[in-house]
Amino acid sequence: MKLITCLKVAVTCSLACYSAANAEAPQAKDGLYFPAAIGQTETDEYTRYELLAPETASFKIFYEVSATTPGAKFFYNPIRKGSAASDESVYDAMLGKPLHFEVVSGAQARMDALMPDADLATNYIKVTLARPVPEHGQGRVVIVKTYKDPKSYYLDGKTIVFNRPLGVKRNKVVLPPGYEVVGLTVPSQVLTEKDGRIAISFLHAGTGEAPLVLKAAKGAQMGAAALPKPLTAQRSWESPFTGETEQERLAERAHQDRVIAYFLQQPETHAFSLYHDYTESRTGVSGYANVVREGSVASRPSASILDTGEQLKTLEMSGAELTASKINVGEAVAPTARVVVIPFAKLLEGQTLRLRIAETYTAPASYRLEGEDLVFDRSLGRPRNAVILPSGWYCTFSAAPATVTQLPDGRIRLDYWDDRPEAVDVLLKARRRISAE
Repeated sequence: MKLITCLKVAVTCSLACYSAANAEAPQAKDGLYFPAAIGQTETDEYTRYELLAPETASFKIFYEVSATTPGAKFFYNPIRKGSAASDESVYDAMLGKPLHFEVVSGAQARMDALMPDADLATNYIKVTLARPVPEHGQGRVVIVKTYKDPKSYYLDGKTIVFNRPLGVKRNKVVLPPGYEVVGLTVPSQVLTEKDGRIAISFLHAGTGEAPLVLKAAKGAQMGAAALPKPLTAQRSWESPFTGETEQERLAERAHQDRVIAYFLQQPETHAFSLYHDYTESRTGVSGYANVVREGSVASRPSASILDTGEQLKTLEMSGAELTASKINVGEAVAPTARVVVIPFAKLLEGQTLRLRIAETYTAPASYRLEGEDLVFDRSLGRPRNAVILPSGWYCTFSAAPATVTQLPDGRIRLDYWDDRPEAVDVLLKARRRISAE
């Protein structure tokens, strides 16, 4: 069950967290937004593929997903056409315990009101969730299965080929022992597993499937010679800055579980509401510390466990007071830092918690009005970040590349997915809309 400890999935927010974060928002219409769910919905999928011996044409899949439809008791995972599935198992990501499941036809899946459009030609893994999905909450599951698919995984001479378009946006593919990457069509990190196997990992922010073709050949070291050295806290020598540590730079970006969304209020207020998702999986940790960035003032923090909907206390204190409190947040905090601390029951081995922290920040240096221009100038360190403009504004400049969508209430959302180890420096400008004729 140690594997389940590190499996992390993103989730949606609790209703109480939504209300508290907006209690002092300058305009309620610019508050947090969460889409309504009618059929089955899910979020933050991540897939790990472990390629088995090439002659088997098989690969093991670890699929992490969060069911997000309020009240849902089941989750349906389609078995991909052309693949023969075997050795299935399913786990609750919160407690690491096995869940009941069965394989059903598309016609059987349609009997569930949440699956009216189930494909009649597809079979599904029907998972019984550990608990009904809370209102604005989630049900995190890990589905493990082995696929045999000669069209996706095969030998081309002495080269193995994994040719599989991937619709999930975050993926990792682990090669068999002794193989190195010799061809790759999707920009990816190249990483080494603790056991020495080479892996690739990527974020795919765009629409549609990622056209992955991965080629590998023998030539990599095996056994003890292949084991990587422990990553260090050494920083880059490159000027003009020292950069991140080696540990941070070589961490897998696609599997990092921190997600943040900024909901900008009208710029005259210099205020924005935000929610921040985080999965805690370290045994013995009993709290989360959110250090307030210098130059920002935080108000009305709230927090919840998204797996259950339970609301948590929030405490505002200094780093020195945190040390004296004996709350184990799993990291050192400077004595003079201002910290929002969320205590919770100490985690046992094999358990994880998905937390959501919501706050309203005031940061005149980061968010301001310059003449007619709204300016949001902030360094965002998460792999997945979103900025939602206030009502009545349209984007005129975005220095960093983003995908853009429009919410049902007309607000513009920009998503910044950062697959690089350094933060994305968002310089965003907007202007007021004129009335449409």
